[in-house]
Amino acid sequence: MNISVFGLGYTGCVSAACLAQLGHQVIGVDISYKKVSLVQSGRSPIVEPELDAMIAAQVQAGRLSATQDTGQAVNESKLVFICVGTPDDGSGAVDYKQVERACSDIGAALRSRQDFVTIVLRSTVLPGIARRKAIAALENSSGKKAGAGFGFVLNPEFLREGSGVYDFFHPAMTVIAAGDACSAATMKELYAPIDNNICFVGLDEASMIKFVNNAFHAVKVSFANEIGRLCKEMHIDTRAVYDMFIRDEKLNISPAYLQPGFAFGGSCLPKDLRTLAAAGKNLKLTLPLLGAALSSNAEHIDYAFNLITSGGKQTIGFLGLSFKSETDDLRESPYVTLVQRLLAEHYRVHVYDNNVQINGLFGVNKEFVEKNLPDLAGIFCTSAAQVIAESDVIVIANNPQKYKNDLTGLAGKKIIDLSFLGNAGFFNAAKEDYEGLCW
Repeated sequence: MNISVFGLGYTGCVSAACLAQLGHQVIGVDISYKKVSLVQSGRSPIVEPELDAMIAAQVQAGRLSATQDTGQAVNESKLVFICVGTPDDGSGAVDYKQVERACSDIGAALRSRQDFVTIVLRSTVLPGIARRKAIAALENSSGKKAGAGFGFVLNPEFLREGSGVYDFFHPAMTVIAAGDACSAATMKELYAPIDNNICFVGLDEASMIKFVNNAFHAVKVSFANEIGRLCKEMHIDTRAVYDMFIRDEKLNISPAYLQPGFAFGGSCLPKDLRTLAAAGKNLKLTLPLLGAALSSNAEHIDYAFNLITSGGKQTIGFLGLSFKSETDDLRESPYVTLVQRLLAEHYRVHVYDNNVQINGLFGVNKEFVEKNLPDLAGIFCTSAAQVIAESDVIVIANNPQKYKNDLTGLAGKKIIDLSFLGNAGFFNAAKEDYEGLCW
């Protein structure tokens, strides 16, 4: 393919060289004369393993060149990549001027093109920006509509500095949000030599995944460093702890616990987080991430409470009360916390959990209920059907599959799903009467 790449910074340089390596005819575009001159002479404007040699080889082979001439690059390309910077001011406010300028320049060059050209945005943008700024600028300057006069694709990059070339040819995933079938097919063909497992998603989802990835990476680094500081002050071999930690690919290094849903609870997670935070405090350490996990959990419970009470209805029914499915453990259950708050604010509450036997509670489980929810026997129903019949708002807490057959006759009732099923049809409820935490 004939491809142009706007922006010869880190992402653009790596992308241009790697695309040329795949056999495409690539023109790099940048407003910097120095960057253009370096590429033209077969040298890399950035420091990156393998890149110097790759650029030299591709320039010599005639597959890679560079220019400051936007019109020339667009006129000679069927696929136009935008890899310009989106810097922030340190407070989180992002400057999209480079994206808008590149889109305006590209759009102006598209105005005289009669054939279909696909524009691919690789720059990191928040959800909504691709539509409001990039596509808008392209349409305004070209006089054409995205999807008809030209194609538009959002294709976020996941290139790490220091291993960008490797990452390009060995992607963990390739994310594509294409506004038309032709552009989607072109992108699939482009990436076929390196990745057949492509994720086709919407524009906003494609924008969000880059931020989610980087935020999680930052959280992992911060978590590891906080534990490292704690281990050091306790005179513990941190490497030995982490060697064990990463061996667990069932829960620790895995998709486990990464599905959004409701708050954590139970006898282990809240207690152990508090214990570590207190241990750090005793050692005069500040461990904000560990402490923030508890604060974040409390915020999630607040969010659910507001969701449940926002409709103004006074009778709330809970299907599930234990802290997670397939257990009768009520200790530090976030659902118990919700019920406590609702009762304190004089809502009428009905509860049923098929795993909980009120008269069968004993030990610390019974002690927890007696201390935190002494009225449980008075609000506990004999069946899920009774909860549904006597409640205006139905909260799906856990074991949702067990209650599927009971969830009928829901007209006029509000369903609040905290189980992350994400499918209103599952509950046989009208879409407008169904709401969840995460979708």
